[in-house]
This record gives sequence, C-alpha cells and structure tokens, in this order.
Amino acid sequence: MSEQENGIPNSLALAWGLRERPGKGPKPGLTLDRIVAAGVKVAAAEGLGAVSMSRVASELGAATMSLYRYVSAKHELLDLMVDAAMGLPPEPEPGLGWRAGLRGFADSYLGLLRSQPWMLRVPINTPPITPNQIAWMNHGLAVMRDTNLRHDERLSTIMMVSGIARNWALTTADIDAAAKSQGGTTEQAMYEYGRLLHLLADPVRFPAVGELLRSRILETSQSRPDDDFEFGVERFLDGLEALMSTRK
Repeated sequence: MSEQENGIPNSLALAWGLRERPGKGPKPGLTLDRIVAAGVKVAAAEGLGAVSMSRVASELGAATMSLYRYVSAKHELLDLMVDAAMGLPPEPEPGLGWRAGLRGFADSYLGLLRSQPWMLRVPINTPPITPNQIAWMNHGLAVMRDTNLRHDERLSTIMMVSGIARNWALTTADIDAAAKSQGGTTEQAMYEYGRLLHLLADPVRFPAVGELLRSRILETSQSRPDDDFEFGVERFLDGLEALMSTRK
C-alpha cells in the first residue's frame, strides 16, 4: 500500500483501522497492537530517545524488518504510540458546567502527560487527528455545548487549555529532571534559584525584579507545585466568562 491512499496518510489509516492489517507475518503472533504496545513500553521505561524500530523489534523478540509489514516508518509508530498512550478521556459528570468541565479537561490532560512524559518529546506536526486525540477534543467541545461561544472560539479554547497543560507539564518535567541530575529536588532547585536571583539581579538595573525580591515572596511562599498552572487556567477561564457575559 502506498504512503497515502485516498488522500489519507498511512499512519492515520492505521490509527483509524482503515488499512487492511497484514496476514501472518514472519513471526507468528506479531500484530500492530503488540508493536505499538512494545514501543510505549520502551518509551516509558527508557525515554523517547530509546525508541527505534530495531529496539522495539528486540523487545518483541522479532526481526526488525518484520515490523515494516505493519508500519513503514518510525514516525508512523510514534503517531500510533501517542494515540494508544492517550487512551480515552474521562467521562464528564452529568450537569457539569462549562467552567468546571474545562477545568476538569485541563487537569485530566496534565495528569495524562505526566503519566506518559515521553509524549512531551514527540513533536506536534498536526492538530488533533487520531482517534483518541479526537475523543479528547470532543470531550472538551462537549462541555462548551451550552455556551454562546462560536465554534471557532470553542476550538481555540481547546487548543489554549491543552497548550497550557502541555507547557506546564514540559516545564516542570525539565525542572525536575535538572534537579535530579544534580542529586537534588525541585524544591531545592527553586530555593537555589531564589538565592542566586538575590545575588545577581541588581535592583537598580532590574527595578521590577527588585520589588519582587523585596516582597520576599520567593522566600515565604507556601504555594503548592501546581499553583502557577491553576492560576493560568483560572485566569484564562475568567477571560472566557467575561467574553460570554458581553453576549447575554
């Protein structure tokens, strides 16, 4: 089969079950689902950089070339791995309002990304298009069904809320990784950041930073790890609420 058939890329045809699956392969029992599951297992245990066709084949005890009867390139495998790892979104609670629904969407998506941190390293080459990605998008759109937002605004909202969650997941993952590489914790790294900021940031040259330092908030804050994420999501939702209120 060609890379594209009827205008549908091969990886999408595979994801949606539109491509005929191979028959018995060189290794009995080898299936597309097993290949994808093996890829997810390698990524979860060793990081995305460890994923290759040969490494996945080794995980399955199969020849590397046998995988190409199911996926024609690594990027197809990555697309399928992301879709499989996403799974379906949680069922929304009946009668949940749009604001609580979008907040739940943001929290659930952040949790998903943190449970599969390798997904953050897979480049985003297209808007949501695989089955589970569409299921998550549908979940987010559904909670806005009774709002007066236009359809383009609802789509933009999903992209923004998921973007906030992805950015926060990536930022905190990088900070955590850097702290662990130095034998410390994230809390220790942030304390060290505050200490260095006091030493390096001249309040004359950086007066706004100076005001921040004089507030001693970096020393006394008892914020929880995800307070910044919650603040960003809530302020975005405030903006949506203000917009909708102008249309009543």
